[in-house]
Amino acid sequence: MDHVDVVLPCLDEAAALPGVLAALPAGYRAIVVDNGSTDGSPEIAAAHGATVVHEPRRGYGAAVHTGLERAGTEIVCFLDADGSLDPGELPELVAPVAGGLARLAVGRRVPVGRGVWPWHARAGNLVLATILRRRGLHVSDIAPMRAARRVDLLELGVRDRAFGYPLELLLRAAAARWPVVELDVAYRPRTAGTRSKVSGSVRGTLRAVRDMAGVLR
Repeated sequence: MDHVDVVLPCLDEAAALPGVLAALPAGYRAIVVDNGSTDGSPEIAAAHGATVVHEPRRGYGAAVHTGLERAGTEIVCFLDADGSLDPGELPELVAPVAGGLARLAVGRRVPVGRGVWPWHARAGNLVLATILRRRGLHVSDIAPMRAARRVDLLELGVRDRAFGYPLELLLRAAAARWPVVELDVAYRPRTAGTRSKVSGSVRGTLRAVRDMAGVLR
């Protein structure tokens, strides 16, 4: 692929953005979707060459969908902006999509050290992955790092605009019988000064589970 747009939903990730953007492979172009940051994240992203889009509606799904709409490449990637995932691994996810082996490629997080993935977040992820496997999609992670063709994602019609977005995406992919490839990706400690909006606290995890339960209903 000559170019691939990478959507990075962003809420107060000023400390992590320089490193994340610098690590993007050649030809991978960042679209940072700012979701109401107060720490200067949009200005830092722009200074490091990213296209910055502002999404006033709070929610992971709102930011991701706005970035998808703004993307202009055939294949689009999605990546957390907190430094926990390595942008250098994105081409490995793009390859099966570009080669026609998958409609969706997702990253299965493999922690690189103790304490990277708190127990409450792992437990919630396990429950949701079990539900997905029962519905015919054999994945073990709810995929914060993924790649797919832009037109496919738009046609899939994911509606959730909060933390339920990743689960709804996978449920709809399963219902549509998409071939999905899951590949191991390193899951590292977040950049100092950042905090996960989901796994950083029990409260955040419960909020995400609530949103995802709404998707299941």
